[in-house]
Amino acid sequence: MTIPSLGSLVGLTLAIVAAVLLAVQNLCIRIGTDSGNTSDAVIVVMSVNLGLIGPLTAVLYYPDYGLSAVAVGAFATAGIVGLVLGRVCMFAGINRVGASRTTPIVSASTLVSTVLAVRLFDETLTLPHLAGIFCIVGGVAGIAWQTASTDRPQDSLREVGALLLLPVSAAVFTGVEPLLLRVGLDTGTPILVGLSVMMLTAFIGYTGYRTLHENALPRLFENPQMRWYAGAGLASTIGLLAYFGAIASAPVVVAIPIIHTAPLIVIALSIVLLPQHLEQITWRLVLAAVFVVTGASLVTFSG
Repeated sequence: MTIPSLGSLVGLTLAIVAAVLLAVQNLCIRIGTDSGNTSDAVIVVMSVNLGLIGPLTAVLYYPDYGLSAVAVGAFATAGIVGLVLGRVCMFAGINRVGASRTTPIVSASTLVSTVLAVRLFDETLTLPHLAGIFCIVGGVAGIAWQTASTDRPQDSLREVGALLLLPVSAAVFTGVEPLLLRVGLDTGTPILVGLSVMMLTAFIGYTGYRTLHENALPRLFENPQMRWYAGAGLASTIGLLAYFGAIASAPVVVAIPIIHTAPLIVIALSIVLLPQHLEQITWRLVLAAVFVVTGASLVTFSG
């Protein structure tokens, strides 16, 4: 029997941590936005991300950050697409249809990334890719059917479709983000530097928009939901670092499937921790989530 190396064990542990923290982030958002504001959640999560990653990057890579005009443009665009548009849609989806339904659908972002990579980078589809795509489409269809027939039977198919457009849009934006990251990283820019540019651009862009068109920035000490938003920000930041650490330490075929179990962890934690009015879990939903997780894993490590 082959004994796993220390690096593989570290990578395995980090992959588990990343999956759990992604699930914790989404559950924190679900609880906080039940009586809070999605826009406030986005601002706080962005602030925590930037506050933790930015100084770390500034110290580790000073004075040469390896940035070029192409890299800055790619990472800045990725920040707007993934961290602003993707997060706004995902958090709104969690608030409207629940974390246990939104998280699996957002995992379908791997399908978007694969299709775009085939078109833009001349990559090829393999049988595992096609099997994964089949699983993702089937799983998302199952979640849509569950939402329409059980969760919101009083709503028309049009109304349910409009609600599910939020997590689907989040999946599209999140799927575009890795391709932009690839462009930036191919210039030689370190990952943490690229993430810092993304986070800074997203924070400035979203806070600027909110200040001009919506409301003043949230007051941290006057909103009882801020602890949930801050918890989501902390979980997402540490989870992101754990994700990159897992990919760097363990084989992709081990790390990626574990990380993609986040939707199943969301469902399990929802059953244990959340009241039924927040998350309604059925065996059909679990089965659909398993299909999406399996498909996302196949698509990711096959390409």
